[in-house]
Amino acid sequence: MAFDKKLLITGGAGFIGSHVVRRFVTQYPNYQIFNLDALTYAGNLENLSDIETASHYVFIKGDITDASFVMTLFETHRFDGVIHLAAESHVDRSITDPMAFVHTNVNGTVHLLQAARSIWKDSYEGKRFYHVSTDEVYGTLGATGLFTETTPYAPNSPYSASKAASDHFVRAYGETYGLPYVLTNCSNNYGPNHFPEKLIPLCIHNIIQQKPLPIYGNGLYTRDWLYVLDHARAIDLVFHQGRNHETYNIGGFNEWKNIDLVRLLCELMDTRLGRPAGTSAQLITFVKDRPGHDLRYAIDATKIHTELGWQPSVTFEEGLAETLDWYLTHPEWLEQVTSGRYQTYYQTHYLD
Repeated sequence: MAFDKKLLITGGAGFIGSHVVRRFVTQYPNYQIFNLDALTYAGNLENLSDIETASHYVFIKGDITDASFVMTLFETHRFDGVIHLAAESHVDRSITDPMAFVHTNVNGTVHLLQAARSIWKDSYEGKRFYHVSTDEVYGTLGATGLFTETTPYAPNSPYSASKAASDHFVRAYGETYGLPYVLTNCSNNYGPNHFPEKLIPLCIHNIIQQKPLPIYGNGLYTRDWLYVLDHARAIDLVFHQGRNHETYNIGGFNEWKNIDLVRLLCELMDTRLGRPAGTSAQLITFVKDRPGHDLRYAIDATKIHTELGWQPSVTFEEGLAETLDWYLTHPEWLEQVTSGRYQTYYQTHYLD
């Protein structure tokens, strides 16, 4: 079968990546979708079990930090487009091991850029490199103001510094070599299939298990929350309709202080679990603050709304309800992820 496009999605077994892969596989049967993932701790192929037999979907296990492997992949498949999500993404882990973040987020991105430039150098027509980044590259906000696409970069953690560096390399390849790219910076995502090291899925899991709910510092750190399916829809729009060499910020217009969000989660989970009101809130435990902790993130998503017509399709209350209900109706997923048994899925389904 002849395909209109061959599209490489990196990190497609991760949280955001799996939702992006699913959207493109279901929406574009005329595209051949290649999902490249190293299947580290956050990669879970069970997230894609519903579409893994699609005839136009291909999974490839591999590491973007392996330059020769990446180049061979591009030479073999001659991709028309790349949506690059593969990254180390947890701030706490970056504080413990910053070099791992440089290795994956910076070196891995440059390997992809080099391969794309090499294969596309004769003609950039119809080609696009889409780099998915974070609002954390902008640093921290005070009590007022929003991040815009022109906010100066001021990363404060090894994670955000590594993402900022990768953003700069993407822009540099656009300016120096003319590589056609688009770049997006998003706020905190939430939704189904989220690995339970981040705030919302961690609290959901711990409330179910009646374990402590760790809250950094005084709990007043503020984040803007974006429903992951809305993010996938935005990525679809930017990939197809965004202007080359442009950045688009994607946010949920939805700011919450950590402590207020956790208290809301406690209330909603008590209701769903049939526990007396206030039961889960007793699990809240304040812990030592994280070094270099950014006070507030908030995105101005006016540009993507004005140019491409994107806006969140659900309210935070709707998205959070869908998220909680998903976790409560998929206890086996949560158990397998927390036990580590999900890591045998590739061996069982792809190699045996």
